[in-house]
Amino acid sequence: MLDARVAELLNVQVNKEFYSAYLYLDISNYYVDQGLDGFANWYKIQAQEERDHAMLFMQYLQNNGCKVTLDAIDKPDKVFDSFGAPLHVGYEHEQYVTSLIHNIYDAANAVKDFRTMQFLDWFVKEQGEEETNAEGLIKKYELFGSDPRALYMLDSELGARVYSAPSLVL
Repeated sequence: MLDARVAELLNVQVNKEFYSAYLYLDISNYYVDQGLDGFANWYKIQAQEERDHAMLFMQYLQNNGCKVTLDAIDKPDKVFDSFGAPLHVGYEHEQYVTSLIHNIYDAANAVKDFRTMQFLDWFVKEQGEEETNAEGLIKKYELFGSDPRALYMLDSELGARVYSAPSLVL
């Protein structure tokens, strides 16, 4: 049986991951409206990944006999005034999610819940990749975004991204 605090934090994370998916769908919609379908594709795939992360947390809780409570998902409230603005929002959000994962890890460590720590190891690594990707996207945009041809090529590159489900074994 999971420690009550660890289970609570894991359950909160389920909802945070679903919010992340919602936020990235909102960003994807912004880029569709701007005619940047590649950027939209990149964030739509991000949303799929976040949804899968939520499902993994749910499954872990259920595998440990814990009830999952789904809360209402807040509506994203960001207003974007430039093509680059959503990129910064995405990067800041990934940093926030990393802090949430670290908090759960700390709570599991405090009660010597090694199984949950092992489960979270994948997410710790994943968050490192997410932050690196988000920061890299900002750098590329800052280098090429002001040139229409280069922006077109970057949009095409992002449009080629395909979804692959996470390979975490529970």
